[in-house]
Amino acid sequence: MDQDEEDNKGLLWIVPAVGVVLAVVLGVAVQQVRGHAQATSATASSATAVEAAPQADQDAASVVVTDGLVTFYFASAQADVATGAVEALSAAVAAAQAGKTLVLSGYHDASGDPAFNADLAKRRVFAVRDVLLQSGVDEARIRLEKPQELVGSGSPAQARRVEVVMVD
Repeated sequence: MDQDEEDNKGLLWIVPAVGVVLAVVLGVAVQQVRGHAQATSATASSATAVEAAPQADQDAASVVVTDGLVTFYFASAQADVATGAVEALSAAVAAAQAGKTLVLSGYHDASGDPAFNADLAKRRVFAVRDVLLQSGVDEARIRLEKPQELVGSGSPAQARRVEVVMVD
């Protein structure tokens, strides 16, 4: 046996080891894709969730797009817009650039001081408005509309929201 054969023989264990590593990585990737597909199929067919709609016990920012309605959910006592806001607002931005008006309405949950909550609902609307402005929407195409009832419907997590509606 010459030197080259001995060197190659010593490296033969690498091939199966690389194969095992690739199989593990591929298996993890397949599981992640399956999990994502299951979560996506569980969402209503008319809804595109950038992040899942808040559950009754969830206290996190998220955004959901359903049939042209963009709904931002907020963590308790927070006005931070959810990750993915720009992507969720892409159809609304295009609609505004095509001449539609975007109507923003802010809601809050029933807990806490009503004056603080009303101000918080307003700050949330301004936060969403700022994302729209930064995305190139003309301010004349944005209308802030105070709803008749500021306390939102649903669980507390679902009540803390801003809705963006596209109108002619």
